[in-house]
Amino acid sequence: MINAILVFNNHGKPRLVRFYQHLAEEVQQQIIRDTFHLVLKRDDHICNFLECGSPQPCPCPHSLFGGSDYKLIYRHYATLYFVFCVDSSESELGILDLIQVFVETLDKCFENVCELDLIFHMDKVHHILQEMVIGGMVLETNMNEIVAQVEAQGKLEKAEGGLSAAPSRAVSAVKNINLPEIPRNINIGDINIKVPNLSQFM
Repeated sequence: MINAILVFNNHGKPRLVRFYQHLAEEVQQQIIRDTFHLVLKRDDHICNFLECGSPQPCPCPHSLFGGSDYKLIYRHYATLYFVFCVDSSESELGILDLIQVFVETLDKCFENVCELDLIFHMDKVHHILQEMVIGGMVLETNMNEIVAQVEAQGKLEKAEGGLSAAPSRAVSAVKNINLPEIPRNINIGDINIKVPNLSQFM
């Protein structure tokens, strides 16, 4: 099972964080920091696996996940590290292949993906990831299927006017509501209430 997927840049700034088990916010931040420091100090020619099941003291943040059979599998592309924290039931080569599919899918959806795409299109990145992994289990590894689903979602959003148009549609709907004339003064016994003119806010 996949327990966490982390993407951060060369300076340790998280660009994508997805945990597949409930952990406190402080624990999540600690895992991100520990993982970044572990991965950063490894040379490029060293293998992309960090085992956590050995009897000697282990540098991995497995104690934060509550077990000792976890491993970190990562790849470094340009300015970004893609790190998967998995348990012993997952194949290292299978996860490396999954990372490759994820990056290639991002590249196809964004046309030469870069770090800024992950920042400004976070919803789309999460959608791509959700097409691949749900609840820590691998759902789809066929890049063409993933891209087809993402494109179908994009067409659906365009057909509905897109999420970005929703606030303006809501404002225009409120403006077009035919409200009865609002009284300017309300008298209740000795109390006199002046109602402000709301048209300036419409």
